[in-house]
Order: sequence, then structure tokens, then C-alpha cells
Amino acid sequence: MTLNEISYNILNLVRGGRSSNNEHISLDQIKFNVKYYRALLIRRDFQRNGSITRHFEQDLGCLELEKVDASKCCGLPIECAVYRTKEKIPKTVRFNYQDAITYVGDVTGTTSIPMTQPHAIQWLPYEKFTKDRKKAYMIEDYLYIYNAEGMGFINVRGIFEDPEDLARFKCDDSDCYDDTKDFPIPMDMVQTITQAIMQGELMMLSGSMNDTSNDTLQDQPQAAPAKT
Repeated sequence: MTLNEISYNILNLVRGGRSSNNEHISLDQIKFNVKYYRALLIRRDFQRNGSITRHFEQDLGCLELEKVDASKCCGLPIECAVYRTKEKIPKTVRFNYQDAITYVGDVTGTTSIPMTQPHAIQWLPYEKFTKDRKKAYMIEDYLYIYNAEGMGFINVRGIFEDPEDLARFKCDDSDCYDDTKDFPIPMDMVQTITQAIMQGELMMLSGSMNDTSNDTLQDQPQAAPAKT
């Protein structure tokens, strides 16, 4: 199911199945409501169950890395190879004190790189058994890879606040997201979102007046006839 389908369904419920060329409820506003209710429900679901479904997940495709000055990254020795993504990573849904990034790894999508906290990077060169392993961490919306010498691209998946943010990323020579593609949410949550919007934001909007005179202007209440 796409975001367009979800939003048009909600709009048609408000209209009572009647089409109108002078609708005062914006489809873009409904899409915005759908997206922020999705983020809220995903966060609540994670807090309650401690796990997530792949149906929330989106793929950023292959992200190019660039080498950065290690001496400016968390106190790393200059000889360490530190790379970061050229593109900023979109904001993820807020989990319990962690980013909702579900996978970082090579472009095959099967060999993962563990995530760690930025403040822990300075101690990695002194670890006895894992100092030569790759680690990933976030600084200011960029994803950094420690020990990534010679690595040109990575694959990243996650649960992002606004799925539309992925429109600027490329997946198989096309945009990773647009409103005609599957919206990253399971069907059982669509009913909950629809009900929340219908009983909340749209209840107030639907109480305002529609344009029934077909002149693109909202109708004004007519004055009551004078008593004789």
C-alpha cells in the first residue's frame, strides 16, 4: 500500500465518498499526519515489544564513502583510516537512546558492521582482539566507518522518521522512495493511523465549511432573513 492510497482513502472517508474539486482539506496535510503518526506508533511498538518488523525498514542503497582527517574524529590517531558517508543519513525514528539504524555493512547487504557510540572510538586502537575490526558510528547525521581503508561504498538500512527523505537517494538507478512506492508500514497499523487522524485533526477540519458554489472560495454563512 502506498502513501497516496492511504491518504486518498482517509480523504474519501472525510468526504463520505463524494468527490469535490474544491476540497478545503489538503492531501499534503493528510500525508504529513500519516507520517508523524507512523513514527509515533513505531516508537511505542518498540518500547512495548523491544523488537521491530522489517516492514518498517527502508534501504538507502549504496552510499559512497570519503576519507576524512582522523585527527579531528574523537581523538583517533592520525594513522587510522576513517571514512564517512558523503551524504547525511536521514533522521531515524527515536528508539530508547539509540538510532533506528538496522543494518550497516558491505554492498551485498549480508556482511554487517557493528554500530558503536562515538565516545568509544578513541579506545578501539587499544582493544586486544577487536582493534582491527570495522566499526560504525554517527556524528552530526554522518555515518563514520572506523578501519575502512579501501572501502568505497556501504549499504545502510533503517527506520526513518520521514520515508520521503529517501527520495534523494538512488536505488537501482531510481529514487529509493516516492509516494507511488510501498509505504514502509504493515497493513494492521493503517487502520490505527486512519482512526487517529479521523478522530483528531480531521474531525476539526471536517467541521468547517466546504465550497459548494464551485467558485474555489469557501462559502460564507448567509444572513438570516429579516423578520417582518
